[in-house]
Amino acid sequence: MAMVDLAVVGSGGAAMAAAIEARRAGAQVVAIERSVLGGTCVNVGCVPSKTLLAAAGARQTALRHPFAGVPTSAGEVDLAAMVAQKDELVGRLRQVKYADIADAHGFEIVPGHARFTGPESLEVDGAALEAHRVVIATGAAPHIPALPGIEEVEPLTSTTAMELDEMPTSLVVIGGGYVGLEQAQLFAHLGTNVTLVGRVAPYGDPDLAARLGDVLVADGLTVIEEHATAVASGKGGVTVTTASGRRVHGQRLLVATGRRPQTDGLGLDAAGVDVDDRGFVAVDAHQRTSNPAVYAAGDVSGAPQHVYVAAASGRVAAANALAADALTADAPTKRVDYTGMPSVTFTRPQLASAGWTETEARRRGHDVTTRLLELTDVPRALANRDTRGAVKIIADTRNRKVLGVHALADAAGEMMLAATYAITAGMTTDDLADTWAPYLTMAESLRLAAQLFRGQMPTSCCA
Repeated sequence: MAMVDLAVVGSGGAAMAAAIEARRAGAQVVAIERSVLGGTCVNVGCVPSKTLLAAAGARQTALRHPFAGVPTSAGEVDLAAMVAQKDELVGRLRQVKYADIADAHGFEIVPGHARFTGPESLEVDGAALEAHRVVIATGAAPHIPALPGIEEVEPLTSTTAMELDEMPTSLVVIGGGYVGLEQAQLFAHLGTNVTLVGRVAPYGDPDLAARLGDVLVADGLTVIEEHATAVASGKGGVTVTTASGRRVHGQRLLVATGRRPQTDGLGLDAAGVDVDDRGFVAVDAHQRTSNPAVYAAGDVSGAPQHVYVAAASGRVAAANALAADALTADAPTKRVDYTGMPSVTFTRPQLASAGWTETEARRRGHDVTTRLLELTDVPRALANRDTRGAVKIIADTRNRKVLGVHALADAAGEMMLAATYAITAGMTTDDLADTWAPYLTMAESLRLAAQLFRGQMPTSCCA
């Protein structure tokens, strides 16, 4: 294989962004993928989970919608048909958003196992590949913790759960982060008896996390906000023991307690590439590893595990790697700006945020003030007859600049684009309160919440 300017190991969001960035700069690029083209997001993450969640939500709406005079019904679920439809979508997007995009930008995706054999040498399935620079973008995979008894059972992960062709009658989900929450509610809305073990949304705003817990219980889930301490296989299923000694039983167990970096077989030691105490590739602010010719991006680098973060870090890694003097200590200049970074958990209602929580803002030295708007004060929520949730704005007490926005609401994720714009632009709560907002939208709640900083008196519908 001819010498290339940049070799990208992986083909997911970070890898594709790195390769596209390099091709735009006129570099010769090759990407290497040892598994399935497209990485986590399109194959086993964002795309498949959200289409299944949409299907489950449609069933839940049919069963429990709030509108009088509109008869609906929902029968048993054909999970195999759902999964087949999901797989068709995944296959189509894998082609048009990955294979076709690589062709359009003019870089090859080579199937094979990439491995470093030295600080400046890389091989693919034993054949040498010469590259001036390398970006590692191999992603992460579900992590199964070493719980006592876990080896006795066959736990599902978010990946394998979305490959089932039959509905479990009951399911215990360990983990209350975004993956655990989405998977728990997905199966509950499809008719499975679900028990969730773990703190609900541990990294979210505590007020909204508590409200989401109430929603889950109202949906029929059992929620136990404790750590799982042991697992046992028994007749007809799995038993999970919690920290207080409580035992819960389910036909299947799904574990969603985090993800581990996919670095096995890469030869990082041979390359002189360090990892952190969790095994993620250690990078500086410019995505550079301990080997100045090697960069890393996306989930494998320990970045926040969102595909848009992966893409941003991939672009930065490629740009810095291709800098003319990239091997000097002070060469890289680009970095990922995390200001106002959004996050969405696709439950119903959605739990979303942009910027900092109160705790994070205070840790960064801000004296903060907050306002919480109940959805009972949002006309769109009233029209939808769904007032579960609230919107919270966090601002600096001194200058009233918006530092964080958090929402539990239908379409909360859609609201976060405006919230991110407000934070990155340095808008104050007055700026937000005085900015146009279309009436009878959930996004209007940002303006209504900002108005609360001027006083707690209620306003008219559109005043």
